[in-house]
Amino acid sequence: MTIPLVDLKAQYNRIKGEIDEAVHDVLDNTAFIMGDRLTKFEETFAEYAQAKHAIGVASGTHALHLPMEAWGLGEGDEVITTPHTFFATVEPMMTLGIKPVFVDIDPQTYNIDPAKIEAAITDNTRAIVPVHLYGQPANMTEIARIAEKHELDIIEDAAQAHGAEWEGKRAGHWGEFAGFSFYPGKNLGAAGDAGGIVTDHDDMADTIRLLLNHGSETKYMHTMVGYNARMDALQAAVLRVKLAHIEQWTEERRANADYYNQILADVEGVTLPYADDRARHVYHLYVIRVEGNRDAIYDHLRANGVGAGLHYPIPLHLQPALDSLGYEKGDFPEAEKAAENIISLPMFPELTHEQMDTVASVLREAVTVGV
Repeated sequence: MTIPLVDLKAQYNRIKGEIDEAVHDVLDNTAFIMGDRLTKFEETFAEYAQAKHAIGVASGTHALHLPMEAWGLGEGDEVITTPHTFFATVEPMMTLGIKPVFVDIDPQTYNIDPAKIEAAITDNTRAIVPVHLYGQPANMTEIARIAEKHELDIIEDAAQAHGAEWEGKRAGHWGEFAGFSFYPGKNLGAAGDAGGIVTDHDDMADTIRLLLNHGSETKYMHTMVGYNARMDALQAAVLRVKLAHIEQWTEERRANADYYNQILADVEGVTLPYADDRARHVYHLYVIRVEGNRDAIYDHLRANGVGAGLHYPIPLHLQPALDSLGYEKGDFPEAEKAAENIISLPMFPELTHEQMDTVASVLREAVTVGV
């Protein structure tokens, strides 16, 4: 039995009729860029995210870049974030001349450790960018307290946190803005690249809508220099169909995580995901920590049909592209430990108990190989 990390085909087969109808509607109407289908998705996603505005964009990276630029962040500004995340978290900062300032992670949640944020604040600090990693929100109570105390803004990286909550409040609704990714493998995934921004700021929503469309509201009239960062109608149509199912899929993910927790509880040398009781964890990924030789355990899983993943094996502060920031190995020990000893197990709504039992069986073998 081969068990993928994510099974996009299984999801498509569940709702094939709805997806096909939505796609053919776009094709039949030959309205491919922005338009009514995008507007309808934005309205629905704004309601889901508990935000005043939702803005569809071309990727999750654009969903962070455009708010930072619209908010006026740029050369000489510093932004505090985590080194344990995908590169796209900091890519917009580097492009805009913003300096990312890293803070180590909480070893339980893998999210930024609020207790270490204040020591990183300088006169140049403008914002905090918490990443709600693996589907569990960062500790937004503490982050919001620190931001208010130091008059800093919050821009949430919610790329992996569709529908996640902290103390009953949706991820994406704690900051000035939040960026979501709709990359196909995400909990809410498009049929290609796509992203979304949520905000309650009317004026900034207008600015972002200009930026994403070449700085133009009226054809051939450009009031600012912008980008081609539009979400196409096909992605909007697919996402609107999927959004109607996301709550069911989220509960299925959470049930799968509970089943994993039961059948893996006695596996020696494996630490299961920690779920803070203040959070609604949506399990974009099911991430375990292993003792011993992580790479040998990972290789054994893969060799025996378990599509395990590694997120993220090189922390951002050690990425060659960020050498100019001056960080060295040892600067963020918890992020470095996580990079060396965590493994993502298969996680998707359609995952069966039989598949999870197989994963557990292979993992038990694998941890003996990794001793």
